[in-house]
Formats: sequence, structure tokens, C-alpha cells
Amino acid sequence: MKSIISYNVNGIRAALKKGLDVFLETEQPDIFCIQELKASSDQFDENVFINMGYNCFWHSAQKKGYSGVAILSKEQPKEVVVGMDMEKYDQEGRVLIAHYEKFSLISVYIPSGTTGGIRQDFKMDFLSDFQNFVIQLLKKQPNLIITGDLNICHKAIDINHPERHKKSSGFLPEERSWFDDFLNVGFTDAFRKTNQEPNNYSWWSYRANSREKNLGWRIDYHLVSNTIQEKINNYTILNQEKHSDHCPIKLEIEI
Repeated sequence: MKSIISYNVNGIRAALKKGLDVFLETEQPDIFCIQELKASSDQFDENVFINMGYNCFWHSAQKKGYSGVAILSKEQPKEVVVGMDMEKYDQEGRVLIAHYEKFSLISVYIPSGTTGGIRQDFKMDFLSDFQNFVIQLLKKQPNLIITGDLNICHKAIDINHPERHKKSSGFLPEERSWFDDFLNVGFTDAFRKTNQEPNNYSWWSYRANSREKNLGWRIDYHLVSNTIQEKINNYTILNQEKHSDHCPIKLEIEI
């Protein structure tokens, strides 16, 4: 059994000050994927994670205090690939891939598009290019787990008051349609395989007491390729953890 936790920490330095290391020491996942580092590895103490037994792989954005992804793994991967070999995305620290013996894992932070205009266009371009990248990767490694902040609520059940958000980036028809197409490539939303209940979210705005009212969005996912989706054992949204405006999501899979 492997436990894989993904967490948009909204700044690793801030999250560490709020006890992220204590959370990780308690949970001890086999793999810990991080999004929105907002730092390079020389700006925080990497030994916090190394001392817990993790091999640490960072892909920070070139822009200071922005974006960035990581994979912390108890097992040393066979290979780690930084980015998609596409400069306009890779300079933002969006994608990191770890290849293991029996599966591969992607930690991804999809652009938000919330400022609209150019960034929404950038997001849609990223979605298309990322899908093509994954299709090629599946040819080499059919057992693939994609985890991270996808910045899209797939279905109405994944967002509070869906009728209010029809024109919001993250719930636009074209984004949700992309999500349908992406799953049809051969993926399962691991959470929805185990839980069909509403009001399960992974991100809440800092405004208007959204978290206390549970006015959230489920935008963080584990997508598991259909070749191994029957190996999904358990899935938990750890919504009591508050080191970020997101919360951790945990997949347990027999692989």
C-alpha cells in the first residue's frame, strides 16, 4: 500500500510556520506532492524533510515567490523529470514527474486564470498542451497518477452554489469540458470513485468566512489511470488541516 498526499501549501515558508512539518511527521505519507511552493529550496530548510526520510525534488518558478511544485518521496524514484520541455510553462514551475518501477507520478499546478484575459488564454493553452504531454507519457508508462491543484471544479457537486459560478474561471464550461475529455483519455477521479457525497471541498476563499461556512471548491485531485484504478483503497480530504487556503488530499493505493 502506498499513501500519496497532495497539498497546495500557498507558500511553503508560511505553511512551515503554521506547522506543516508536524503534519507531515504525523502522516508520514510515502509520497508528498506540493504545489505553490512560492520559494526556491535555498529559501527554507530542506533538512526538515530530509530528516524525515524524504528524497526531495523541487521545481521552483523563475519568478520569485510564485508557483512551483515538488515531490517528496520515501522511495528513490528511478528518474525525475523537471517540466514538460516547454519553456513558457516550465519557467513557472508547473510540472514535475517521478518515474518508479511500477508507476509514474506527476505533481502539477495548473494555472488559475482568475485574472481573466491573457491568463485565462494561457490556462487553456496549458490544458491542451498538458493533455497531449500526458497522452505521450501514457504510451511509455500506462500506470500513471496525476496529483495536484488543477484549478477546475469538474462537476456541479464539486463547488458551492454552482449557479453562482457559471462565469467564474475554474468552473467555465470549456474548462469542465476539457476535464471530461481528459478523463476519457483513460483516467479516474480517485475521490469520486470512493465518495459521491456533496460538500466535499479542498479550497476555500479567505473572504467572508468561506471556510467556516464550507463555501468551498474541490480543485485538488488525484487522477489515476484506469489500468490501476481498481487498486484504489481509500481516499481522504483532510479538511481539518489549516496551513493554507487549500487542504491536503490523501490517496491510498495498492501499488
